[in-house]
Amino acid sequence: MPSSSAPLSTLIIILLWLLLKLEGARSLSCSGSENFSRNRIYEHCNDLPHLGSHLHWTYSPSNSSLSIAFSAPPKTPSGWVAWAINPKGTGMVGSQALVAFREGNGSVAVKTFRLLSYKRIEQGKLASVEVGRLEAEQRNGALTIFATIAIPENMKIVNQVWQVGASVVDGMPAVHDFGAANLESKGKLDLLRGQNTGNSADEVLRRKRIHGILNAISWGFLFPMGIMIARYMRTFRFAEAFWFYLHVGIQFSSYSLGVAGWATGLKLRAESKGVVYTSHRIIGIIVFSLATLQMLAMFVRPSKDHKYRTYWNIYHHGIGYSILVLGVLNVFKGIEILAPPREWKLCYIALLVLLGLISLSLEVTTWTLLLRNKNSNKSRSRHDVGFINGSKDNQEPLAS
Repeated sequence: MPSSSAPLSTLIIILLWLLLKLEGARSLSCSGSENFSRNRIYEHCNDLPHLGSHLHWTYSPSNSSLSIAFSAPPKTPSGWVAWAINPKGTGMVGSQALVAFREGNGSVAVKTFRLLSYKRIEQGKLASVEVGRLEAEQRNGALTIFATIAIPENMKIVNQVWQVGASVVDGMPAVHDFGAANLESKGKLDLLRGQNTGNSADEVLRRKRIHGILNAISWGFLFPMGIMIARYMRTFRFAEAFWFYLHVGIQFSSYSLGVAGWATGLKLRAESKGVVYTSHRIIGIIVFSLATLQMLAMFVRPSKDHKYRTYWNIYHHGIGYSILVLGVLNVFKGIEILAPPREWKLCYIALLVLLGLISLSLEVTTWTLLLRNKNSNKSRSRHDVGFINGSKDNQEPLAS
């Protein structure tokens, strides 16, 4: 079994590496600062991992000042964007925020707010930092906040939070969405090293991508392939000798990747306090539990002529098709949570359509072969009976 799945596992690992490199290359791209008004230039640029936002910035150790240009598209044209520093924590509560939005006369305003709790914000001077050169502009659907912030000299790692919302009511930003991207739009900014460090949001996002790719390949592609091989290849004579081993090898590879995906999911769960995807988690637990039972059931598989073999087949097929349906469903739920570019979801749908068309054609082929063999067996049986009867009717009596 390991020998039959080794080449496939190697191919999967290479594919996984290429996908992660592609995502990494895409996330490291940053818009050029030469596009900013007044020829503003910044030393560093970070594409933030959520909400389509990025941060240009320069830190001056001599006067402990941080110059920033934060850009993000608001939820709606009349919405708002915000970037904040949290001097005392890593979340939203306690943040000192800069919020930009378009006013009724068409101009872009930027104001400072203190986030006292999840339901209470106050407009006014920030408590722990001083802000100067505060401006905002809108270009190509995105709002950009410009500011120079005087921060405490001992603050070399900044806890940053960013957010977008859909509307502004009487000059106050309305409550934002509570999707995965909104809840996880936070990280740490190392002012001396010029990058995100520690357990930052981009690292969490990378682990999410690993988790999603592992499970999409496992339950969303390999497992259906294994079922297709077991259902259709046994019909063809050329595959009689090896279809079973190919089926086991692919399902073993699928389960191995599923174990890795399960482990990354547990790690993400432990690191994402307050973030709960109830249905995705429950379906994942069911899929992994059923798949584990399916693997263990191979050790108690009765022989073909055993009286319990029929019941084992019913169990094996029922569990297998349940994993198939729930696994694909959970892949789509994972895509909704991760919110990748739309092309990724379309590619997976196209893959499922392709597998469906292949299954349909193989279903027609196997039934055609089955009926043809059945009719052939009936004709051969009638021919044999007719030959025996004919030989008896035409037999001449022995001479006495």
